[in-house]
Amino acid sequence: ARLGARTTLVAAVGRDPAGRALVESVRTDGVVARVARVAGARTGRIGVVLGPGGERSFVADRGAADRLRPDGLEAAWFRGADALHLPAYSLLGEPLGHAGRRAVDLARAAGAAVSLDLASIAPLVAGGRRAAVELIGLVRPEILFATAAEADAVLGGTVGRDGPQVLLELAPVTVVKRGAEGATVVALEEGRRLRFEVATAHVATLDSTGAGDAFDAGFLLAWLTGRAAGLSLTAALHRAALAGHRAAARQLIGGTAELPIV
Repeated sequence: ARLGARTTLVAAVGRDPAGRALVESVRTDGVVARVARVAGARTGRIGVVLGPGGERSFVADRGAADRLRPDGLEAAWFRGADALHLPAYSLLGEPLGHAGRRAVDLARAAGAAVSLDLASIAPLVAGGRRAAVELIGLVRPEILFATAAEADAVLGGTVGRDGPQVLLELAPVTVVKRGAEGATVVALEEGRRLRFEVATAHVATLDSTGAGDAFDAGFLLAWLTGRAAGLSLTAALHRAALAGHRAAARQLIGGTAELPIV
């Protein structure tokens, strides 16, 4: 939404001050919030531990976030959407996993593209790499985002030169995010494989929380607008990768504001 896109959040929160603060926060940013308020469960929380250079580790209590139900989703929410973006953990567990898969179905029915980020890889591969690959295959995303570590976990090895190419078996456009080293973009266009590296400039990092999500947002919006403008796939992807890096840089420099809970 901060990039100028019309954006809707579909999620579940608890009936508590944290849930109210979260919904108010995203609405302040111009996001339409389609939120289920779950009785008896508290709003999910993530504890962030910052280390040197702004790197962080997480401790999560997902709470009500895992209680989003498929029967609570409405087809009207997805009409007119150009894309649905999902983190992989929205496909795991029940009822959330069923809700995530129904969201994909509703988005496809509305003519929207689907992008998937392999965020929080440990839960995704907990049942084994084969199960993780099969789950991704059910979604059939147009764009697949992953860090190098996440791609390693799914592929079962170090992501070398050929690793991103292997990911094309899961999505026609795959983006491997490499932090300060930039990103690798690979794609299929009429049977031809495209691959390029996009470097990023060094920035003084205040807090890396949300930088990967910001990259996804910038990339996805630029890819959609480039496609609508009739750009070639190569040109659209180059522009998208640069836009992703710019969005991530703004997040790295600005950090994440504390959410006031009253």
